[in-house]
Amino acid sequence: MFEGLQIGLNDLMQILVLYLGIYALLRFVRGTRSAQVLLGFCVLVVSLLLFTYLFRFDVLARVVYFLLVYLALSMVVVFQQDIRRVLALVGGQRLFGRHYAVRQEAVPEKLCRSLISLGKSRIGALIAVERGISLHGFEDTGVKLNALVSHELLVSIFTPPLPLHDGGIIMRDGTIASAHCLFPVSNQGDLATSGMRHRAAVGLSEETDAVVVVVSEETGKISVAHNGRLHRYSDVKVEKLLLRWLRKAMPNQTRGPVSLTDWLTFYMKKFFNGKQEAGHAV
Repeated sequence: MFEGLQIGLNDLMQILVLYLGIYALLRFVRGTRSAQVLLGFCVLVVSLLLFTYLFRFDVLARVVYFLLVYLALSMVVVFQQDIRRVLALVGGQRLFGRHYAVRQEAVPEKLCRSLISLGKSRIGALIAVERGISLHGFEDTGVKLNALVSHELLVSIFTPPLPLHDGGIIMRDGTIASAHCLFPVSNQGDLATSGMRHRAAVGLSEETDAVVVVVSEETGKISVAHNGRLHRYSDVKVEKLLLRWLRKAMPNQTRGPVSLTDWLTFYMKKFFNGKQEAGHAV
């Protein structure tokens, strides 16, 4: 019966590809409603083919083969959501070192943008970024959150008279570990005219290596405390310098341009920003 049957390497490769394709399809739809539809489709097709083959209904077999083409096309409509989901998964994979999915904004950039927005809205803020020295002792004085950084969350925390607006935020590993924390107050004479947030920022930086960012509620200006010193910045330089501080404090959360598209976008923005600044200067 099997005389003359020869299976080559090419045939084995095709069988393997077909097996992997069927296996991936069954695993993808397993446990979903699509699995029931696919099972019903297969049962219907096999039943019709067996019926026409066993009873040798040649005319009916031709009609069944003709209908199978349109039935297969109808499956595209039935499984359109699953097909879109598969295509989205394929499009989100890395191909040749480039990621085609939407890139998430890095934590330092996101935090910098949020702090500048808080300054423009005159919402006071105090944020400490943990580095080598642990801030667990100060974290216990507040409310633990373990939340992702977002502008909406920072606004809801620091807007008075909400319960968490007093005190400071402690950030660890790119997340908001705790809010409403109490920091030690510095006794430096240069800070006699400064507010409690600025004195608390310097006080924490005297005892730890944390980078502490302060947003003034009265002026909206942003300052950075580190190693017992308070660095005050003007509105012109604040974004660039603040981003540099945050990247230094969170090196693991900083990503540079990893593809040609990112590289071109980065330098195009830099170029056009330079052109705008030159135009304002003129």
